[in-house]
Amino acid sequence: MHDPQKAQQDIISDFSLFENWLDRYQYLIDLGKALESLDESEKTDDILLHGCQSRVWLIIEGNADELKIRANSDAAIVSGLIALLIRVYSGASAQQIIDTRPEFIAAIGLQQHLSATRANGLHAMLEAIYAAAKSFQKKQ
Repeated sequence: MHDPQKAQQDIISDFSLFENWLDRYQYLIDLGKALESLDESEKTDDILLHGCQSRVWLIIEGNADELKIRANSDAAIVSGLIALLIRVYSGASAQQIIDTRPEFIAAIGLQQHLSATRANGLHAMLEAIYAAAKSFQKKQ
């Protein structure tokens, strides 16, 4: 079973290896580049997330016991943020997602180092993930 709390601790540990924010940004960009691409046919307007300055396509599938998250963005740093959210939340149950606050964001210093528009986009992605988890939970 996926453990979102352990995933957060792993992210915090990974980011602690970098001494400055330039290196952390580069790591974030590298995570985004490694993100599994969505097929072009999947990048439809109905899954385009609103509230992000860059374009973000978000697919959340599964059931209350296990949600799988796939997403892409046309922006490098946003793709890295998506990779972090997928690492924490994809594979978790709806209840685990609802119960797991994204503590890693403050712990690695993202709050202080993201532009306002990127922070809004991150918040929009989190809200969409939480809303999907609540929706899947109601269906069970």
